[in-house]
Amino acid sequence: QVQLVESGGGLVQAGDSLRLSCAASGGTFITYAMAWFRQAPGKEREFVAGIRSGGSTTYADSVKGRFSISRDHAKNTVYLQMNSLKPEDTANYYCAARRRGVTTFQNDYNYWGQGTQVTVSS
Repeated sequence: QVQLVESGGGLVQAGDSLRLSCAASGGTFITYAMAWFRQAPGKEREFVAGIRSGGSTTYADSVKGRFSISRDHAKNTVYLQMNSLKPEDTANYYCAARRRGVTTFQNDYNYWGQGTQVTVSS
């Protein structure tokens, strides 16, 4: 079983930046596609960003140009740099992994972290 542990969430003001981290263990990190999803109260869980083992990235339209996903294979860690945060970004952010290929579908991912809360005030 692959274990994913998110960190870096917190309370910030609109326009601020935040960097989330997801540390992976129990698998071969470099072979996995990684993604970030988020879920706000009363809302469906939605895809935010994904990164393939080779480094190519995919972003949801709502965060394109503001968020950046990256990975450090040596540290078995994936990051989500969040800039120009908006109140609409408030959600619990989850790290997810699958064996091959980034998709935007929640059910395609086999492994999930526990989530880290991001709250953006007006």
